Amino acid sequence: MTNEVRVRYAPSPTGYLHIGNARTALFNYLFAKNAGGKMVVRIEDTDEKRNVKGGEQSQLDYLKWLGIEWDESPNLGGEYGPYRQMERLDIYKKYVDELMERGLAYKCYMTAEELEAEREAQMARGEAPKYSGAHRNLTQEQVAEFEAEGREPSIRLRVPENHTYTFNDIVRGDITFESSDFGDWVIVKKNGTPTYNFAVAIDDYLMKITHVLRGEEHISNTPKQMMVYEAFGWEAPKFGHMTLILNEDRKKLSKRDEHILQFISQYNDLGYKPEALFNFITLLGWSPVGEEEIFTQEQLIDIFDADRLSTSPAVFDAAKLKWMNNQYIKAADLDQVVELALPHLVKAGRVSEDMSEADRQWVKELIGLYQEQLNYGAEIVELTELFFKQEIQYDEAAMEVLQGEQVPEVLETFKKNLQDLEEFTPANIKAQVKAVQKETGHKGKKLFMPIRVATTGQTHGPELPDAIHLLGLETVTVRLDDVLSKLQA
Repeated sequence: MTNEVRVRYAPSPTGYLHIGNARTALFNYLFAKNAGGKMVVRIEDTDEKRNVKGGEQSQLDYLKWLGIEWDESPNLGGEYGPYRQMERLDIYKKYVDELMERGLAYKCYMTAEELEAEREAQMARGEAPKYSGAHRNLTQEQVAEFEAEGREPSIRLRVPENHTYTFNDIVRGDITFESSDFGDWVIVKKNGTPTYNFAVAIDDYLMKITHVLRGEEHISNTPKQMMVYEAFGWEAPKFGHMTLILNEDRKKLSKRDEHILQFISQYNDLGYKPEALFNFITLLGWSPVGEEEIFTQEQLIDIFDADRLSTSPAVFDAAKLKWMNNQYIKAADLDQVVELALPHLVKAGRVSEDMSEADRQWVKELIGLYQEQLNYGAEIVELTELFFKQEIQYDEAAMEVLQGEQVPEVLETFKKNLQDLEEFTPANIKAQVKAVQKETGHKGKKLFMPIRVATTGQTHGPELPDAIHLLGLETVTVRLDDVLSKLQA
């Protein structure tokens, strides 16, 4: 086996890139880059019935969006290709033929109905179901009879008897299986396609994979893959099985769980920053030294240590992801934030895609007003609603503010002062608020809150002079007049 660290991320194109797969890819990437090694992307597409159109491209596109760069793959090539399993069928056949010649594999002609009947009988006897070995030692006459019936055979690996399989898992330490736990298992299906555990073992060996990091659901696959390695006298890679990701109810994260967005594309669509998602997913089942939680990709590569992979399930905390994304948005250049948020205002019909330069500048300032509190791009639509409303519906808290006896005086004075402004700028607006304080004697909440509520309809929000400036003199005047007329009615 090579001294260079080589890992692989090997998705099936049966769906789009989701949180669990992204974490597997990310840990492999960090592990390889930390060790100065290589990452291979291999597409395991042998289950053609379940393959989804666009599934492979989605995997590659969103891995790249997250910031993961690989060294070999179907799109990049490499010296160990092809990198799609359905393009490697001739390679698998060579190794199947070798096992058959050596008597380590054999043809099984049992039908699906016969296998199901055998399984049900075992379960009725209270036994763990496994293949009985009924066709392990067929005579030539029996083979000829089955073939005359038109039966298509699968090919099964002869599982050694009384054999113990132990591997030292990177995450969990020593894990042991007994060969008696397994029946002879299928390595080639009746349609001639190799099964997952057989193809994976062949590919990992030929691609010189040194470490296999994957989810804990693959633990039970490991002894089968070790059987293939052992049959050919090959050294197995080092395995590491990451714990489950749980939802906030501590149940296994499921694609049917509608409380948590499952697919990386959904986070892109909502305007999350890929760097934030990269950071967040890295902390699902891995912890750095110390209390810090915000890291650049370069920092994570530098500090990643597989010994710190957790032995306890990771909990997906959606609120923490929002918080983390907000940290990245706050630290970003305003142009980057505009890039995240503007498409959502366009999609909502709030602004035109084909804007004038003046309108574009106004939108940029509007988005900048909310940069500090924006958790993800799509939130900008709700946050900026007050700038696109014709009429304001005042809630109970707002109405309570407007009932103050000083409110008419404050609003009338503020309105008059605004009309006298030569330039409608945030600085001048702020100065006029102070002028109202001098003229009326009202200050603090009695001054600011009526102005905020009357102009924005909200009891809290962004910097008031900035908000009033972006609303524009005409809109602000209409809103002040509307409130005053209601108070005087």
